[in-house]
Parts: sequence; C-alpha cells; structure tokens
Amino acid sequence: MELTNTNTMQVSTEIDEGLRISAVAFETSDAVMVTDADGNIIRVNQAFLDATGYSSHEIIGKNPRVMSSEKHDKSFYNEMWRQLLQVGFWSGEIFGKRKNGEIYPKFAKITAVKDKHQRVTHYVAVYNDLSERKRSEAEIRNLAFYDALTKLPNRHLFVDRFSAALAGAFRLNSYGAAMLIDLDRFKILNDTVGHECGDLLLIEVASRLRACVREMDTVARLGADEFIVLIENASDDQDDASRKVGLVAEKIRGSLALPYHCKGQQLLSSPSIGVSLYGGNEKSVDVIIHQAEMAMYQAKDAGRNTIRFFDPVMQNKVALHASMEHDLRNAIAQRQLHLYYQIQVDKNHQPTGAECLLRWIHPVRGLVLPNIFIPIAEESNLILDIGHWVLDNSCKQLALWARHEQTRRLTLAVNVSAKQFAIPDFVDNVARILKEHEVDPARLKLELTESVMLENMAATIDKMHALKALGVSLSMDDFGIGYSSLSYLKRLPLDQLKIDQGFIQGITMDGSDAMLVQTIIDLATNFRLNVIAEGVETEAQLTFLKHHDCMAFQGFLFGEALPIHEFELRLC
Repeated sequence: MELTNTNTMQVSTEIDEGLRISAVAFETSDAVMVTDADGNIIRVNQAFLDATGYSSHEIIGKNPRVMSSEKHDKSFYNEMWRQLLQVGFWSGEIFGKRKNGEIYPKFAKITAVKDKHQRVTHYVAVYNDLSERKRSEAEIRNLAFYDALTKLPNRHLFVDRFSAALAGAFRLNSYGAAMLIDLDRFKILNDTVGHECGDLLLIEVASRLRACVREMDTVARLGADEFIVLIENASDDQDDASRKVGLVAEKIRGSLALPYHCKGQQLLSSPSIGVSLYGGNEKSVDVIIHQAEMAMYQAKDAGRNTIRFFDPVMQNKVALHASMEHDLRNAIAQRQLHLYYQIQVDKNHQPTGAECLLRWIHPVRGLVLPNIFIPIAEESNLILDIGHWVLDNSCKQLALWARHEQTRRLTLAVNVSAKQFAIPDFVDNVARILKEHEVDPARLKLELTESVMLENMAATIDKMHALKALGVSLSMDDFGIGYSSLSYLKRLPLDQLKIDQGFIQGITMDGSDAMLVQTIIDLATNFRLNVIAEGVETEAQLTFLKHHDCMAFQGFLFGEALPIHEFELRLC
C-alpha cells in the first residue's frame, strides 16, 4: 500500500511539473492558440489577445475563420489542411485580421496533437506578428528604390522598369520614349529662396509630372533637379509615336513652366526636355538615357524652356568629339602639335613680331584648326597642358631669335586661355619659363580675353600687375566683342588692344562696324595704349585703319600663318 502511494505521488508530481512547464511555455511572447479537433478555439495566451485585440470571452469557442483576412484563396487552405492531415504540421506566412479589421501579416506554425491511437485531439497554432518586420523591409525597399523627397522611383528602379519596357517593346514591336527633364537655373533659384522652398518646388514638379502622364508610364527623379519620364507603348508606328510623345512633352513643358508658390512668394521655373525614342531592339537603356541627355543639352543651348528630340547627327558629332578628345590627349607626346607664326607689322609695314597660332597635324585627320580642337581642350582641361607647351615653345623660339640681329627685336604674342590664367601659379610658371630659356621678358606678349575677368576682377588685376612686373606686355584680344570692355578698360594694366577681326571685315561695308573700330582706336589713344587690328585682308581695310591712326596690323594682306622655317624665309 505504501508503494502504491509513493508511485501515485511521483506521477502527480510529474504531472504538476509538466503543467507548470506548459503554463510557462504557453505564456511566450508569440501568440498561441489551441483548438479542439473540430477547430473551435479552446485556449489562447495573452500575446494572442494583445495581437488580435480580442478578449478571452470574445474568442473562446469561436472558429479561427472569424480572423480570416480573405486574402487567401481556397487552394491555399486546401494545401494547409492536406499537410496538417498527412504530416501533422504546417508553417508559412499568412494574413490575419485583428478585431478592428486591420489586416496584418504573420508567420504561423500549426501542429496537430494526436492521442496514443493517432487520432487528432487538438491543433496548436503559434503566430509571430510580422507587421514591424514588413514595415522595416518596406522602408529599406523605399530607400533603395525611391527618392526620399519626392517619393518617385529613383534611378535604380527606373532602369529596372526601363529594361522590362525595352523587352516588351521588342515583343510587341512598339515604340516608346525616354524624356530627360532638367529644371532651368534651379540652383540659382534654390540658393535665392532657400532649400525649403526649393524642396517644395521639386515635390510639386513630381506631382505635376505624374499628372501629365498615364498610370502605366514611369516618372523618376535621377537627382538634384533632374527627372526622367518613361513613355511605354506610344504606338507601333515610329512617326505616330514621335508625334504623341511630342504632345506629352509639350504638356509637361507647359505644366512645369506655370508659377509655383512658397511662403507667399511666386516662383518661376521652366524645363529643358530631351527626348529619345526607342523601339526595343537596337539600343540599351544606358544609350537611350544618354541620348535623351544630349537632346536635353541641345534644348538648353536653344534657349531653355523648350524640347529637343535626339538626332543621330547629334550622336555623330558627340562621337567625333569624344574621338578627338582621346586623340588630343596624346597629341603633345606624339609631337602632333605645331606652332605657326603670323606676322604683325607697323604702319610702315615693318615686322614687329608675330602671333603664335597652334595647329594640330593629325596623322589621319590631317590639319585640324584651333576653332575645332581648342573648345575640346577647354572642356576637358587639356588646355592647361597645351597652354604650357605653347608658352614654353614660344619662349624657346624667342631665345633662338635673340641670337640673330634680324629677329632679336621681334615680339611673340601668345594666347592665354582663361583656365590657364586662373591657375594659382600661372605667374610663377611664366617667370620660370622665361628664366629657363633666358628670354628678354619684353619680347613676350600675352594675349588675354575678357573672359579672364569674369570670375574675380580684383584677383585678375593683381595677377596682371605681377606679369607686368616680370616685364611681360599684355594685350586684350578680341576687344569689342565682350560686354565689359569699356567699364574695365581704365583699371587693367594693358599695353595693347587687339580689334576683333569680325569688325575689321565689315568696316568698308557696315557703318556701325566702321564707327565701332574708330571708337576703339580713339579709346586706345586716349588711354595711351597701342592698338592692333587683326584679320586685315584688303587694301581698303588697311586704308581705313591707317586713316584712323591704327598703329599695327595682322592678317592675310601681310601673310598667313606659317611654320617657323617658312616664316623666317619671308623675313629675309
């Protein structure tokens, strides 16, 4: 009898311990629901009540269907029950519904509990609420694929959508377009009215863009004030697609040009729009976007607030530009650059010197003139290396001339670009080159354009005085074509004004050109400056210039630009 009591006590203790463990496990942070074999809820824990919003008396005895989200179809539940009945276990993501009607995601594990005869007695479901995780994932996705300010797709998502659109255009044999939109002078507006208003304007631009296109089209922000629109399936005819896209582009241009308002201020902005059509089978996404960008810059060059379609001719020009820039980078090392010399004479037609003019003799392209390659050099900063090379070789030539009586008093005029002049050690470079070649500084004349003064007038004047202190003379090239000439003239330590050849060409035909040239000569005389006319080609032009006391001349009438050996032969 004592043995029986002892065994009974042990069993009771084990049962109590099991119940305590079950109670602790039941009050986990995960939601737990227990149903009977028929699926009626018989027990839930506090986490379940917190997650669903129900109280115990509201949910006990009910079927879990009362919390159905109705987001899953019949086949979903059929598969769930198949696994529960055959395997005894199911897990996966499922949507539930809280008491307040809110639909939320959760991860569920449902286990079928069986007795010793393998009959299902209960089902135990453990739920983990995924709402917060899904929100975090959505935020991360938004950061990765959407612009934080405008909520538009960013470049990454746009490229993904565009790639899919290209494939679709190929299958459907249809045409679409990419429109690159840049807000004109936005940086100035942003700096003037403040970044808060600037941001509000960008948000409004995004809203207007969405309103101008179809639901199926994509509007994205590439960055700063640059947006892009993808128009899909415009037409299966290229001309018709071009017409339709043009209408959309004009609708966008008109919408974005309307006034904006911020803090009681009316803000005005306008777009420059570049358009590139695509057919889905011959261009990549990057190529089409690049073409739209080139067209957009064409719109900028055309005066802004306008639309330009990409033109293959434009592409050829860009490709040629890139090819020439590549070749120009090697031109100095491969000795393709050459100095030509155009004579300058006084009123008695006696040589006073020459202007150094750069020529590029390419092994395939042949002679490339400065008006072709200098702008490329300016854009790419190659002008700094080229300018140094020109200055160095000009001084080397002056050193050679100094050895001969016939040439030792000649001056050389060397053009200096605004970028070259702007480098901090430009004056030191000039001094070093003069010293290295032992050149009389008075023989070197630097020709500057008015663009050197546009950034910092005071610093420019200081640098010019430093050059004058070296003994170098300074000439203002193309005088008369800039807006600032007269106002700055008295402040600049110049030795000479050079009248632009465009005015010289018209002095015998255009009264206004003649009057302007006469005025420039009078100004130079009043400021005690030397004056030289470039581009003199006819005796009639020379006669006019001499009559009005022009002091020096340069042009085809006296000689074209020549290589050094031919130039020196002409001097003999």
